Amino acid sequence: MTCQKLCLALLHWEFVYVITAFNLAYPMTPWRFQLSCMPPNATYDFLLPAGISKNTSNSNGHYEAVEARFNSSGTYFSNLSSKTTFHCCFWSEEDKNCSVPAHNVEGKAFVSTVNSLVFQQIGANWNIQCWMKGDLKLFICYVESLFKNPFKTYDLKVHLLYVLPEASEEWPLVPQKGSFQVAQCNCSVAGRCECRVPVPATRLDHTLLMHFQVTSGGVTFQSPLMSVQPINVVKPDPPLGLHMEITDSGHLKISWSSPTLLPFQLQYQVKYSENSTINMREADEIVSATSLLVGSVLPGSSYEVQVRGKRLDGPGVWSDWSTPLVFTTQDVIYFPPKILTSVGSNASFHCIYKNENEIVSSKKIVWWMNLAEKIPQSQYSVVGDRVSQVTFPNLNATKPRGKFTYDAVYCCNEHECHHRYAELYVIDVNINISCETDGYLTKMTCRWSTNAIPSLTGSTLQLRYHRSSLYCSDVPSVHPVSEPKDCHLQRNGFHECVFQPIFLLSGYTMWIRINHALGSLDSAPVCVVPDSVVKPLPPSSVKAEITVKIGLLKISWEKPVFPENNLQFQIRYGLSGKEVQWKTYEVYDARSKSASLLVPDLCAVYAVQVRCKRQDGLGYWSNWSAPAYTVVVDIKVPIRGPEFWRIINEDTTKKEKNVTLLWKPLMKNDSLCSVRRYVVRHHTSRNGTWSEDVGNHTKFTFPWTEQAHSVTVLAVNSIGASLTNFNLTFSWPMSKVNAVESLRAYPLNSSCVILSWTLAAGDYNLVSFIIEWKILTEDGDIKWLRVPSSVKKYYIHDHFIPIEKYQIGLYPIFMEGVGKPKIINSFTQDDIEKHQNDAGLYVIVPIIISSSILLLGTLLISHQRMKKLFWEDVPNPKNCSWAQGLNFQKRVDIL
Repeated sequence: MTCQKLCLALLHWEFVYVITAFNLAYPMTPWRFQLSCMPPNATYDFLLPAGISKNTSNSNGHYEAVEARFNSSGTYFSNLSSKTTFHCCFWSEEDKNCSVPAHNVEGKAFVSTVNSLVFQQIGANWNIQCWMKGDLKLFICYVESLFKNPFKTYDLKVHLLYVLPEASEEWPLVPQKGSFQVAQCNCSVAGRCECRVPVPATRLDHTLLMHFQVTSGGVTFQSPLMSVQPINVVKPDPPLGLHMEITDSGHLKISWSSPTLLPFQLQYQVKYSENSTINMREADEIVSATSLLVGSVLPGSSYEVQVRGKRLDGPGVWSDWSTPLVFTTQDVIYFPPKILTSVGSNASFHCIYKNENEIVSSKKIVWWMNLAEKIPQSQYSVVGDRVSQVTFPNLNATKPRGKFTYDAVYCCNEHECHHRYAELYVIDVNINISCETDGYLTKMTCRWSTNAIPSLTGSTLQLRYHRSSLYCSDVPSVHPVSEPKDCHLQRNGFHECVFQPIFLLSGYTMWIRINHALGSLDSAPVCVVPDSVVKPLPPSSVKAEITVKIGLLKISWEKPVFPENNLQFQIRYGLSGKEVQWKTYEVYDARSKSASLLVPDLCAVYAVQVRCKRQDGLGYWSNWSAPAYTVVVDIKVPIRGPEFWRIINEDTTKKEKNVTLLWKPLMKNDSLCSVRRYVVRHHTSRNGTWSEDVGNHTKFTFPWTEQAHSVTVLAVNSIGASLTNFNLTFSWPMSKVNAVESLRAYPLNSSCVILSWTLAAGDYNLVSFIIEWKILTEDGDIKWLRVPSSVKKYYIHDHFIPIEKYQIGLYPIFMEGVGKPKIINSFTQDDIEKHQNDAGLYVIVPIIISSSILLLGTLLISHQRMKKLFWEDVPNPKNCSWAQGLNFQKRVDIL
C-alpha cells in the first residue's frame, strides 16, 4: 500500500492524493452531510456531532475516515514530505456513525507558512449538500463553513473539480490529469458557496466524480474525492396549484399538481393545521397521489397547508415547501356548494349551519328554494347531529331569472336564513344529432344544435364518439373509451362535424358532452351506421316533354351510381313561373327510368324535378335534380275551329251583298298548341265546295251571290286541321223567318246588362243564338257572342256608358241559316226608372240612419247637461245641519 501511494504521488502529486481506486471515493448521500477534517493529534470527538461517542470502535465499520494533508510551504505545490495529513469524516443527521475504512484515504491541503499552524490547530468543518435540479439540467452543490474562520477577512474561493464520463463503465484506478473540469462556485459574504455543473440528459445515470478546492486567507484545502449519480439526488420543484375545497361528502380535499415532468413517480409530504372554535390540530402525512382528504370540515374554521415532493422509489431529495395556502370556511357550509345536473335526475345538498359559535342541530334546519318556496320536509334527511340533507327528485330544467341561470337553495335556521346559498343548475341535454353520408360514400356529416339549451357561462360543448367494428348495439350507451370530434358552428346555428374517411358498416355511437367546472353532462347517445344514412346524389339526365298525339307529360332520368341499393323515385312538376305550385308523383319500381303523367294543359311549359331514396326507407331523399322544362309544340290537331260571325254589306245599286266573317284567335287549349293559319271552306249548290287560305288573319270577306251559302272556318297547326268546326249558312229565305217575338235589355250597372227574350210560336230547329251590340252614335266595331239555343236570358258583361245609346240584336241560328233578328235601340224604360228609384232609395236610407244616430247622441249629451244644471245648487245633506237625520229616499207629499 505504501509503494502504491508513493507511485501515485510521484505521478499526480498536484491532484487528489486520497484517490487510490474508484471504490474509495465517498458515495454522496441525497441529503445534507458534513465533512470534518481533524489534525492528527486531535481526538475524534473534537468535531463529531452530538450523539457520537468518542469511544466508538474503529473495527465496527461505522466510522468513515479519510486523510487530508497540508503543506507548510508558502507555494501551492511542495514536496510530499512537507504535507500535513488530516483525518476526515463524513456524517449526516440521517447517519451519525463514522468508521475508518480498511484503506486509509488521505486528503491534502497546502497552507502558507504564516497560517499553517492555525489551520492545523482548528482543522476543517464544512456543510455540503448536492442535488440535481428539477429540470434535470443542472447539478448544484452548496458548501458552507461551520467555523468562524480566523481568515474570514481574506477572499474565499471555492472550485468544484468534476469528471462525468460519457459512458457508465468503470473508471480506471486514477483519473487522468486532464480529465477533471473546473466549475467556479459563487460565494456570499456569509461564506456560503453555490456550485453548478451542467449535466446532459443522457448522463443522468452515470457516476459523477468530484472534489472541492477551497482557498481562504492563503490556505488551500482540497477535499477527499466524492461520487454520485445525478439521477439519485434529484430535487423536484415544489408542487404547483395548491388548492383546497369541500367535497360533496363534506370533507376537505387538498389537491395540487406535479411540477415539471420527471422520469419517475413522486411521493408528497403534506403538513396542515386546523384552527376552529372546537379544536386545534396539526398533521403531517405522506401520500403518493396528488390529493389528500382531511376529516369532516367544520364551519368557521381556518386551514393552512404546505406540500413538498420527493422521488417515490429510490433515493432523492425533498423539494422545497410550496407557498402556504390558507382556507377559511364560512358559518354556513354547503356541500356540494354547486350542482350541475340534467333534467329528470335527482340532486342532494348537505348543510352545516353555525349560529353565534354554536352549530345548529340538523333537526332544526329548514330548506328554501329562491327564498320564495319552502321545500317540503318529506325531502329532508338527517345525516348526523350537525348535517342536514335535502333531495330534489326528477328535476325540471332551470328557468333563467334575469342574469341568474340557477336556482338558489337556502339552508336556514328555524327563524332565519343566512345570505349564503347553494346553486342548482339543471340543464336539458336533449340534443338531437343527425348524420348523413354523401352520395359518393366517402364522408359522413353530423349536425346538432344547442338552441334549446340555455347558455351556461364557462361551459363548452364537445361531440364525442366511439366506433364499433360492425353495426350498432341494441341500446346505445356512453362508452368509457371515446374520442372528441371537431365541430364548426355554421351560420344557420348548427354545428357540423365531418367524419372522413368512414367505415360504412361500423357503428358510430356519439353524444354531446357539456364540460363545466362543476362537472360534465352527456346527452343521450345515438348510434349511426353510415350505410344507413346515405343521401344519394340526385338523378341525372332529367328530361321532360309533352308526347305528340298522346298528350302526356313524359319524364325520364338516369339513376345515380351510388348507392347500389334499390331506389324509389319522386317526381314533382308544375306550371313554370315565379312560384311553382308543385304536384308530386311517386315511382316505386327501382327499374323505372321514366314516367308519363296526365296534365290539364298540354300547351303550357312545365318544370320537372326528380329525387331518389333507398327503397327500404333507410337514409334520406336526395336533393332535387336540376329542373327540366317542356317545350310548347303542337301535340294534336286543334280541338275545334274558331267561332265566327258575319257582317253583311249590301250595295243596292249594284245589287251585291258582301259577307265579312269575323272570328277570335283560337286559344292554346283549343289549338293544341298553336295555329299556323286559318282556312275558310265554302259550299254552295252551284259551285260545290272549295277552300280559301286566309293565313293568320281573323277577318275574311267574300261575295254572297247564291240563295244559300254555307261557310266553315278551320284552324290548322303543324299536325293538321281542326276536326270539329262551326258552320254558318247564309240563306235568303231563312233571313225572313221571325222566330224571336220580343227582346228586352235591363242594365244592372255600367258593366252588366241582362238580356231576356221570348220566341214566337212554332217548331224551330234552333242551333244557337248570336247576340250583337254596338253604340249607335259611333261606327265602332260590332261586339258579339254565341249562346245556346236553350237560353232565354243572358248576362252581357261589358263596359256600358250610361249616356250612350246601344243597338242590341238577337239572331236565331238555324241549321238552314240565320233567321230574322230582333233589334232594339235602347234599354227598357220602365226598368231604367225602377233602377233610378232604387238608386234614390239607396241614397236616402243611409242619410236617414246617420241623422237618427246624430240626433240620439245630441239628446244624451243634453240630458247630462240638464241634470247637472238642475242639481248643481242642491246641498249635500252631510254638510247641512238641518238636513241631518232626514231620509231623502222617502216620499214626502206636499199639500
